[in-house]
Amino acid sequence: MRVMYRKAADAALVGALLCGTAACTSGSDPAPDSKAGQKPFKVTPATAAAVKRAAEENEKLTSLTYTMSGKVPGGGNVAAKASMSMKPPAIQMKMRGGTAAETGEVEIRLVDGAMYMNGGKEAAAGMDGKSWLKFDLAALGKGGGADPMAGLSSQADRNPAQESASLTAAKDLKEVGEETVDGVRTTHYAGTVTIADMRAGLKGEDAATKERREKGLKQYESMGVDALTLDMWVDENDHTKQFRTRGTSDKGPLDLTIKFLDLNKPVTVKAPPASETMDLAAMMKNASDGT
Repeated sequence: MRVMYRKAADAALVGALLCGTAACTSGSDPAPDSKAGQKPFKVTPATAAAVKRAAEENEKLTSLTYTMSGKVPGGGNVAAKASMSMKPPAIQMKMRGGTAAETGEVEIRLVDGAMYMNGGKEAAAGMDGKSWLKFDLAALGKGGGADPMAGLSSQADRNPAQESASLTAAKDLKEVGEETVDGVRTTHYAGTVTIADMRAGLKGEDAATKERREKGLKQYESMGVDALTLDMWVDENDHTKQFRTRGTSDKGPLDLTIKFLDLNKPVTVKAPPASETMDLAAMMKNASDGT
């Protein structure tokens, strides 16, 4: 049972920090590459300013709903829809994912300092008919990032739209052109950036921002990804409509597209009924007591 939740957390962790889309673009597009002998790329001031404005708007978000789909290194295909608020941190996500031989659906809720995971009938069969498993976020956070559960807890307050700030560090940032996303006219920007460049770009940021973004960088590193190809679609109000992240690792490709839906609208997340919930702490205590 624990194994099942760990596998779900592996995929959900990436979804929680990179986030969503129902209309994911094809993963077959080649990533831009740099070739010896090419002339130095020059980022125009207008393009840099437009991407910076969009990134700043994303930092201001208080809540959002998004969809996510794509591939996760070692985790196969994933698809999810989530709503989250930043203050206080809360999220409700329904996610399906896994390898071809092993797929499953899980619902995750983060609320009031606890994480709840619902594995459906399979989970209930091993928990006296209770389909929800409760994890204490504070306790998981003390466990470090080795356990996917702990990693997910560390991303509980992460705004997925903030991923767009990484694009500002791209040395080959360019404006691809105008494109329509869900009936909305947007401007498509793209660029490539290394994890090292992203970390260097944190200089000058406040301590809270550094800590928040560093979590995401460490997650990429744990997946074996050291460089990213980023695409962002921005509407006329400087709001990000879609964001795509691609990378490679020895565990397989990373290719996730995020589509942002409702922004700054009320989000309410409720804890599951206690009668349907098994508390992991209590379960582990009973196990150690032999009960």
